[in-house]
Amino acid sequence: MNEIDPAHRFSAEAVRKFDSPADGDAPGGMNDVARQVASQYRRDTMSPIMVSGVLRMVEFGLLFLSGLGVYFHYIGFYLAWQYPLTIAASSFLAVVLLDVTDCYQVVSLMRPIANFGRVLLVWAGTFALMALTAFVMKMSEDYSRLLFGTWFVVGFVLLFGLRLVMSKLIRRWARDGRMERRAVIVGGGKAAEILIRSVEKQPYNDIRICGIFDDRGDKRSPPIVAGYPKLGTISELIEFARIARIDMLIVSLPLTAESRVLQLLKKLWVLPVDIRLSAHSNALQFRPRAYSYIGSVPMLDIFDKPINDWDSVAKRAFDIVFSLIGIVVFSPVMLATAIAIKLDSKGPVLFHQKRHGFNNEIIEVYKFRSMYTDKADPTAKQTVTKNDPRVTRIGRFIRKTSIDELPQFFNALLGSLSLVGPRPHAIAAQSHNLLYNEVVDGYFARHKVKPGVTGWAQINGWRGEMDTNEKIRMRTEYDLYYIENWSLLFDLRILFLTPIRLLNTENAY
Repeated sequence: MNEIDPAHRFSAEAVRKFDSPADGDAPGGMNDVARQVASQYRRDTMSPIMVSGVLRMVEFGLLFLSGLGVYFHYIGFYLAWQYPLTIAASSFLAVVLLDVTDCYQVVSLMRPIANFGRVLLVWAGTFALMALTAFVMKMSEDYSRLLFGTWFVVGFVLLFGLRLVMSKLIRRWARDGRMERRAVIVGGGKAAEILIRSVEKQPYNDIRICGIFDDRGDKRSPPIVAGYPKLGTISELIEFARIARIDMLIVSLPLTAESRVLQLLKKLWVLPVDIRLSAHSNALQFRPRAYSYIGSVPMLDIFDKPINDWDSVAKRAFDIVFSLIGIVVFSPVMLATAIAIKLDSKGPVLFHQKRHGFNNEIIEVYKFRSMYTDKADPTAKQTVTKNDPRVTRIGRFIRKTSIDELPQFFNALLGSLSLVGPRPHAIAAQSHNLLYNEVVDGYFARHKVKPGVTGWAQINGWRGEMDTNEKIRMRTEYDLYYIENWSLLFDLRILFLTPIRLLNTENAY
């Protein structure tokens, strides 16, 4: 059978345009049992990928510093260039070989004794390659055999000792719920039971199944499957996943039930989670590369959580660096604006507004006050229009030039906003007496990533008053395009285009 790319089979665009009836994207009210279950999960969790990634850096540093320590012990503080360079290259090679041989997988880290031989073989192989390279380059006589023999012993003791410590930490974190991937099974019955049993058989599994959600009644979908309760319907799952910080949704339906799968995805794709379709009991068989795996259980990848793991670290570093630069560069403008606001009208300089943030959570956004204090509308229920009498004289200028948004550099620095992302809308923002999520199908998918100070929609002209349903739809489409095509270079492009595009003040008032 030809290999099929699951990501193309169920694209975000296909799901958004699917015409079968759905209950809407807005969260449904959870029952009390589901709410109690959701509230028990910790929020300070660590990704297994992040833990293994940090361990790579720690082990490189440990090997490099131990090598330098042995060098200083035998040679002294006279630095011959070839020694530090060889030590650094060997340390890097060892980490690469450990990675290639799966020594950074959680299963391996939890079983250091069972992987003793593999780690020793990798470390010995590193020295063998180092010796072979020195021989080929006719440099072997320039190196001290005693020095590198000592480093071999010291480096391995430190390497294996660290892994013994890490195995205890990982087991403790897994037991305490700090390092786990939380999963929900979508769909019940016999297929769900087979899937759960298969996942539970995997040794040292980091998947925690939090419950089952299914639209079908108890006759077709039992209230308890393999010891796990059915916590509600698919619509109720939206709110549950956000409160419990679910990492993965596993759809336990046959691939042939494409219409039913699309109906589910139409509701679920708005969540910032990985969505997998269980291929465990599917009659259709693809090539092994078409699957991802939980242990040995095959899954088809439908959606991936955007900007996850190391991408999120890179984006956070990007936000901190450029927020600090922005605060320094625009501090004279912010100071002058604060003085002008104070002189123009009574009231505070800053305006705090509650908006929807990442994962639909409520955040507080800072702005320079642009309205008279007694006429302010914190909920933004009434959109600001041209020549709006609620806006002050200074307010008109700072709104047109977007200077009122400059305090959001501090939001980005503190982490409630990102510098680039979908602009956060006020909680009660409306168009023609309809909330934005009632106007746009899939509106809440904007919240799959952290909202931004500027965004792809804004630099393409979709800023200012959202006075028509079409404007809201277009802004949402541009936001979703950004989420699905994110990269640091894309962020950089948007950031540097923002001042240029802000010169167009046609829709800002």
